[in-house]
Amino acid sequence: MGGQKENPGMEYSLVVERYTLLERVTHLVHLLSMLILVVTGLKIYLGWDFMEFHTARTLHMISVPFFLVANWILVPYNVFSCPGTCSLKIRFNHFFESYIFGVEDAKRLKAIILNFFGRREYPAFTIYDVKEGHYITKLHPMLKLLIIIESTAIFFIAVTGIVLYNLNWSLLGLPVAQWIISIAGYFAPYLGVSALGLIRLVHLAATYWFLLELTLHVGILEFDPKVWKYHKAIFWSGKEDLSDRNFVRVIEENDTKLFLKDQK
Repeated sequence: MGGQKENPGMEYSLVVERYTLLERVTHLVHLLSMLILVVTGLKIYLGWDFMEFHTARTLHMISVPFFLVANWILVPYNVFSCPGTCSLKIRFNHFFESYIFGVEDAKRLKAIILNFFGRREYPAFTIYDVKEGHYITKLHPMLKLLIIIESTAIFFIAVTGIVLYNLNWSLLGLPVAQWIISIAGYFAPYLGVSALGLIRLVHLAATYWFLLELTLHVGILEFDPKVWKYHKAIFWSGKEDLSDRNFVRVIEENDTKLFLKDQK
């Protein structure tokens, strides 16, 4: 990976909060619960003998609420929260700028691919507006794409997990598990499996997806000493020194249009 060229006029240190304490806790809970779910799930499915079956199942079920709370409660709260008082419109604009893959992310991704072939400088994917005092975006464009697939996988793994936990699970008297089995029954014949077999297949596929994502997230996208500062920020300090211009662009004028035009 290549880095951003230093700005000669930027000699001071600009340290900002990249991740709040709650965001760091959320990320840690997500990571640990996901690892426990993957390891115990593979133990249950493949029959590994390093742990008793009932122990693996117990750990698996204990990790489920932590995983779901982190992803379905804490993540949305962190995404839509902002310091001080801000309108609903500002919250949604921040969400789309920071987490949804858009046109500018596509341009950055194109530049990243060209950089691999030595034809383009590696673009900044951390963009901070000094005037507004917030990040315009702080995620690698590939991670924004992975978030979409991960959210979908979490939904399917939770839904299928209900059936695998209890075939007759209900909520407020509603036969939720039986409904899921009925829906799966519509698609199962096309794959030549039973409804329960399809549910198991989807659950296992989501497990393998998380293993793949872990490899992409940590092993490939961030296999660069220059981005280990982000690991330090999300697991420990929460801070980022923006004077380190590797993959960082700081906008000092309150005009993001000029910046976006410059990226074309």
